[in-house]
Amino acid sequence: MKSYQLIHELITLVEQLEQEHPGREVNIQDFAGFLVNSMGNHVAHSPGKHLGHDVRFGKNESEAQALAYQLDNNIGQLFVYMSRYAKFYIKKALDGTPLLTAEDFTALAILLTHDNLSKSELIHHNLQEKTSGTEVIRRLLAAGLIRQWDNEKDKRGKQIAITGQGKQLLYMVFEDMNHVGKMISGKLTVSEKLTLRYLLQKLEDFHQLHHENKTIASKTDLKRVAEALIDPKD
Repeated sequence: MKSYQLIHELITLVEQLEQEHPGREVNIQDFAGFLVNSMGNHVAHSPGKHLGHDVRFGKNESEAQALAYQLDNNIGQLFVYMSRYAKFYIKKALDGTPLLTAEDFTALAILLTHDNLSKSELIHHNLQEKTSGTEVIRRLLAAGLIRQWDNEKDKRGKQIAITGQGKQLLYMVFEDMNHVGKMISGKLTVSEKLTLRYLLQKLEDFHQLHHENKTIASKTDLKRVAEALIDPKD
């Protein structure tokens, strides 16, 4: 029985919980809280222990795998995987349209909600580097999905806005993008989706603040900010 080890661990944890509450019959709520607390302590004191299994990994370099499965690293790894799955689904949803990438779609969607933006504003909102953001704008202009004109206050700058053709395309694409959203959410329950959205929004607020303030401009900045995040209780 492949699950025997897991069952054995669960029974051991129930016994530990009962020892903490002698003479009282514990329930599933007690055990849920105890389990979360136990797992938190376990991860904090065993940072190199595997938290899961990745089918992409082989059996070699156990030390490297232990690093990959440290909690924060594992979360980052899973975010990368989710991003790549999402880009794959989005690419399929954009088949047959002038939009080539997820960034093309999000740039157009951002412009839909503004009268107009400068190029730098759009690139910033779209979380892109200048070079890749400029390429997205070039593609959208060539396809007639946006228009640009000189900025009256800054002759070196350009203002851009979505065209009627761009709006029409975007609303057509929205339906297929709904399918992408459902695929990304997978088989999560509504309760799980709400929890995930809450946690992702919390992360978005954190990263958006650093993005707006441009606090990560170098490897040194990355190290400094990351080290400041270490919980002294860990």
